[in-house]
Amino acid sequence: SPRRRAAAAADEGKLRAAFSAWTRMWWPRLAWLLRGQHGSPGRGWARLPQHPGPVLPVPAHHHSTAPESPCCAWQLHQDHLELRYGSTVMRLDFVWLRDHCRSASCYNAKTSQRSLDTASVDLDIQPQAVRVDEATLFLTWPDGHVTRYGLEWLAKNSYEGQKQQVMHPRILWNAEIYQQAQVPSVDCRSFLETDEGLKEFLQNFLLYGIAFVENVTPTKEDTKIVAERVSIIRETIYGRMWHFTSDFSRGDTAYTKLALDRHTDTTYFQEPCGIQVFHCLKHEGTGGRTLLVDGFHAAERVLRQAPEHFQLLAKVPLKHEYVENVGGCHNHMIGVGPVLNVYPWNNELYLIRYNNYDRAVFNTVPHDVVRRWYRAHRALTAELRRPDNELWVKLKPGKALFVDNWRVLHGREAFTGYRQLCGCYLTRDDVLNTARLLGLQA
Repeated sequence: SPRRRAAAAADEGKLRAAFSAWTRMWWPRLAWLLRGQHGSPGRGWARLPQHPGPVLPVPAHHHSTAPESPCCAWQLHQDHLELRYGSTVMRLDFVWLRDHCRSASCYNAKTSQRSLDTASVDLDIQPQAVRVDEATLFLTWPDGHVTRYGLEWLAKNSYEGQKQQVMHPRILWNAEIYQQAQVPSVDCRSFLETDEGLKEFLQNFLLYGIAFVENVTPTKEDTKIVAERVSIIRETIYGRMWHFTSDFSRGDTAYTKLALDRHTDTTYFQEPCGIQVFHCLKHEGTGGRTLLVDGFHAAERVLRQAPEHFQLLAKVPLKHEYVENVGGCHNHMIGVGPVLNVYPWNNELYLIRYNNYDRAVFNTVPHDVVRRWYRAHRALTAELRRPDNELWVKLKPGKALFVDNWRVLHGREAFTGYRQLCGCYLTRDDVLNTARLLGLQA
C-alpha cells in the first residue's frame, strides 16, 4: 500500500543516514588501523582523536589497537599493554595492571593498603576491553571488573617512569661547593619550637647530608632533646646516648687521641646506622677538627671516569667486622654488603659502606675478581682523599652536627688535651618520616 511504501522508504532513508554517519565515524579509524598493521608510520599504535568512540573489545592472544587521545598512544600485546604518554613509553603487564587496581574493592584508600589478594589473580589474565581518554586508562576484565588509572599516575609509577626519577634529590659537594653555598645553621630554639626551623634544618640535611644546630646547651641531656626532635634514638652496642673521652674505654680507635681517616660508622651492622649526631661538650687542647667528605660526590666522579669500577663496587659483597673484648663488653658484629649500594632500576646511589678499619677478610669473590676490585677500591679511595673534597669543621660546645652516615664520611685530626664528646645514632626511617610530614621529598 502507499502507506507501507512510504514507511519503507523512510526506514531506508534512516538506514542510509545511519550507515553514512557510521562510515564518517569509523572508516578513517579503520583505514588508520589497517595502515598501522601494515607498517605505516603509526607502527600499530592507537591514538586518541578528539572524540573517542565506544570501547573496542580485545581479541585474546592478538595484537590490537584502538583509537584514542593526541597526547597518548597505545598498543596491545599478548601479555602487556604498551602505552606512550608524553615522552614516556611504558610496558605494563596485565597482571600488574590488575594487581594495582585502585577501586574500592581492591584498595583501601583510607589506609593506603591493598585489599586484593594478588595470589588470586590469573597470571594469564587479559582485559576484555580497553579504552583511553585524555587523562584515564580504563580496563574491563573477564569478570566484568573495571580498573581505572590516571595516565599521570601510570607515568609516575611505572618502571619506565621510575627510571627517570630521583628518589632523593641531593646537592653533591666538595669543600668549595659547600662553603660557597653558605648553608645556614639553624638556631636551637627555632629548631625545637617551630616547624619552619625544623623544616629548614631537614632540607639542609637532605640536600647536603650534613646539618648544624647552634646554641645547644652543652650537656648530654640537652643534646638528647635535640636529637629526639627528628627521630627515635637507635639503641646499639654503645647504648643510646654515648658520652666519651680519649680513655680507650672501648676497643675502638675512636676512643683515642689519634687521627681518624674518613669512614662511615657501623659498617659491621647488617643495616648501618642512618644518622649520627656529634656534640663536642668540652675541649681543652689543640687539634681535633672534624673531617667531612661527601661520599656520593666521590662515587659520582668514579662513575663518570670509570663506570666499570663503580659497577664492581656496587656488586661485590664485603664483610665488615667488629670484635670487642674489653671489660664487660663482648661483641662480635659482622655486616655484609657492597661498598656502593644502588637502586637497581635507576642506578641511584643510596648508601656507601666505607671503613678500611673494620673491613674483614676479603673472601667473598673468586681470585679473578679480586684484583679488579682492588683497582676499583683504589679509584674510589683516591677520590675520597682528594684535598678539595675535604671539609674541615671545628666542633665546639653549643654546635651539634648531624651526619648522614649512609652518605657522608667523617674523620678527625689528632688532638691534645681533654676532649669530651657526646652523641647518638638515629633511626633513618623516622628522620625521613618527619621530613615527609613537613612536605619535603625524602
